[in-house]
Amino acid sequence: MMNVDETKIEELVSELTLEEKIAMIHGEGIFQTAGVKRLGIPPLKMSDGPMGVRKEFALKDWTNVGTTDDQVSYLPSNSALAATWNKDIAYKTGQVLGAEARGRGKDVILAPGINIKRSPLCGRNFEYMSEDPKLIEELVVPLIQGIQENDVAACVKHFAANNQETKRLWVDTYMDERTLREIYFPGFYAAIHQGESFTLMGAYNLLYGEHCSQSKFLLTKVLREEWEYDGAVISDWGAVHDTKQAALSGLDIEMSVGPDFDNYYMAKPLYNAVMNGEIEEAYIDTKIRNILRTMYRIKMLGDDRENRNTGTYNDMKHREIILEGARESIILLKNEEDRLPIKKKGLKSIAVIGQNAERVHSDGGGSAEIKALYEISPLLGLKMKLGGNVDIKYAKGYYVPTKEEKEHNWQQHSIEREKELTEEEAKELEKKKQLVLEEINRQGELLLKEAVELAKESDEVIIIGGLDHEYDVEGQDRTDMELPYYQDRLIEEILKVNPKAVVVIMAGSPVEMNRWSDKAKAIVWCWYAGMEGGTALAEVLLGDMNPCGKLPETFPKYLNDSPAHKIGEFGDLNSITYKEGVFVGYRYYDTYDIETEFCFGHGLSYTTFEYQDLNVSVKEINKNDLKVMVEVIIKNTGAMDGAEVVQVYVADKEASIERPIHELKGFSKVFIKAGEEKKVVIILNKNAFGFYDVTSKCFKAEAGEFELRIGSSSRDIRFTKSIELKNSYLYI
Repeated sequence: MMNVDETKIEELVSELTLEEKIAMIHGEGIFQTAGVKRLGIPPLKMSDGPMGVRKEFALKDWTNVGTTDDQVSYLPSNSALAATWNKDIAYKTGQVLGAEARGRGKDVILAPGINIKRSPLCGRNFEYMSEDPKLIEELVVPLIQGIQENDVAACVKHFAANNQETKRLWVDTYMDERTLREIYFPGFYAAIHQGESFTLMGAYNLLYGEHCSQSKFLLTKVLREEWEYDGAVISDWGAVHDTKQAALSGLDIEMSVGPDFDNYYMAKPLYNAVMNGEIEEAYIDTKIRNILRTMYRIKMLGDDRENRNTGTYNDMKHREIILEGARESIILLKNEEDRLPIKKKGLKSIAVIGQNAERVHSDGGGSAEIKALYEISPLLGLKMKLGGNVDIKYAKGYYVPTKEEKEHNWQQHSIEREKELTEEEAKELEKKKQLVLEEINRQGELLLKEAVELAKESDEVIIIGGLDHEYDVEGQDRTDMELPYYQDRLIEEILKVNPKAVVVIMAGSPVEMNRWSDKAKAIVWCWYAGMEGGTALAEVLLGDMNPCGKLPETFPKYLNDSPAHKIGEFGDLNSITYKEGVFVGYRYYDTYDIETEFCFGHGLSYTTFEYQDLNVSVKEINKNDLKVMVEVIIKNTGAMDGAEVVQVYVADKEASIERPIHELKGFSKVFIKAGEEKKVVIILNKNAFGFYDVTSKCFKAEAGEFELRIGSSSRDIRFTKSIELKNSYLYI
């Protein structure tokens, strides 16, 4: 971590009163702590920000300030970012987020979110990157570095094992130590040791019986002692439940959702506990040091304040970077008979069907919501690109219930309330429910009929459906993987009358496609890709941009194929056990040969790539140093410029314990002009070959045979090469 002058920190600590220290370690506003004016210590101002800096709230409550000066750039979600598999895009995206946060006067941006995508149902999956720790490691580091260049602290979250929203404040999570160390820790370790994230956020859930945001195991033993982290640790909002546990843990700042700031657990209750001799003031001093150290690192204190980055938001250059990221995030899942790109020559009419063609997504999702300066929808993007000579007609296709209908919806109504009703009231309620259902069905049938008729008479048909932030949302998990609003039926009916219709799914989590995926000739996946998402999608569909995104997670055929649901536990339980262990995502599907809808790392292109001339060299320099160099020539054998992601998977052929069939350990995205070729070099070290050994309490790469698998996805392997390690290696 960036070094600071510790003597200055000690001077400030010695001058602070206990009251002032206490004020600095808990919220004094919804998104800020108290400063100490007499010592020149300003308040620490924070903002949510996975997809942009959140709108401005009043200091003491969640009232929207309501002005227009908090409109900002809308960035692609972390899922979209991960789909680019591009470290440079991650870095530039971080620069944009950091600049906008600093431009809005924020000191800490509560991002990035890197929790493992264990289940397709997690409501916050769209905020997270991947099911794979290696992909997370490689992207989170440049993202954090880009953020912090702007003298604003990244706050990597949520530490740790926060993988469902159901009962998120009270669910107790259990897994074996190897799983925790191999799957759920690596992203956080890379974030603080390579990315040097200045702050870190604790999670809501419990792990091994302790709330994560006040856990001595997580925040003291692992984070402070083992990982030697000296930045500031911030609780998730409302994640602290006990004064003594919070005080004695590695937590530094307690934040919450209510305005009763003086009665937060680390406010008056902690002050009283110190005064009564129950808790030593030394624990408070340690927290203050971590906070002051963070403030020095982002130039909030001392002589550096005059040189602090001012930041900027809504810059034109930011939009260019956002567009670049959106372009590279779009994934071509299927393209039979070269159905895409759409041929513009001679094109007269296009039917665009589905409400995600025009729906705005930036203002939803929970803490990820922002007030976007603008958001280009797919419908707008297509119209902007094609101009006035093509007749673009739009049909909603499916019915999304209104807010009022949702409030009367039989699924939403409180069971407890129903128990209180008289027999007559219950009958009346049932009648209302039935009327709502009938109206929803009636509206849906009308929109379906309109869409089918439009599809019959148009040259091209593009269906744009998927999820929205009623489903991809903080605080709530999905109940299944089905498309909502009867969209499966819509897609089936459209494909009957126009088999060449292109299907675009916009969502932050996998959906079941088995009812129609074999019938559709072209399927495109689009995440919540930011303010220029519609522009990027139009460019891909029309062939102005060659798709180059790859899946950062497996798309299972059915929910029960997911190991979290087939083997482990998920959902409405007080205690969850990750019985699948390290077999998360493709580690499970590929090891046990489970058929998937689309595999990890998959993504097609409008061109083709040939892998040639694999060369692998192994250098065991000493018992602590290993270098394996993978070199391969990639040739663009098609007629269009494009990009390929070369992926290296490692298989341990002689492991002393059960390991996945292979694991991603390196990748490189390379852009190649049509007909040209480039050499790709990927270097692996000892970390690429090890597993966590619970006996020695460290990672171990055993001597023996390994197989390197080089390809375009976890199931599209172009080359294999066996190597032998003569030495064993131990590492943290």
